[in-house]
Amino acid sequence: MTPGNDAHRCVIIGNMIPEEPQAQSAFELIGGDVKLRELVDRFYDLMDLDEEFSGIRALHPAQLEESRDKFYWFLSGWSGGPSLYIERFGHPRLRARHMPFAIGMSERDQWLRCMALAMQDVGLDEPLQERLLQSFFQTADG
Repeated sequence: MTPGNDAHRCVIIGNMIPEEPQAQSAFELIGGDVKLRELVDRFYDLMDLDEEFSGIRALHPAQLEESRDKFYWFLSGWSGGPSLYIERFGHPRLRARHMPFAIGMSERDQWLRCMALAMQDVGLDEPLQERLLQSFFQTADG
């Protein structure tokens, strides 16, 4: 290893083991808390203003401020950032929290479409959009 070359830093854990570079979390790739908040706000703006999303809008209260905050807090931890939702409310228990609502494939598809548009509108990189949409789909369909 040459001096000043961080590519092969080592940490001591019994023996010398090369330290693997840490992959960035989705939270970091999104752009951190400010960009994540922008994404959440755009998602709810689209849901509130676009008739295409009336099915999922009807599942929310008239005032969306609390929904915006809870979704932002949830996505922060879900994407690898601070666990803001868990700090406030404990484990999200997504299935249990959504059980009172009639959520079918139409609502799932509206939610995914709304999020896809929000990600485009806030300028997330296309590969990140695809990765996140796949994860959202797996979460929604799981």
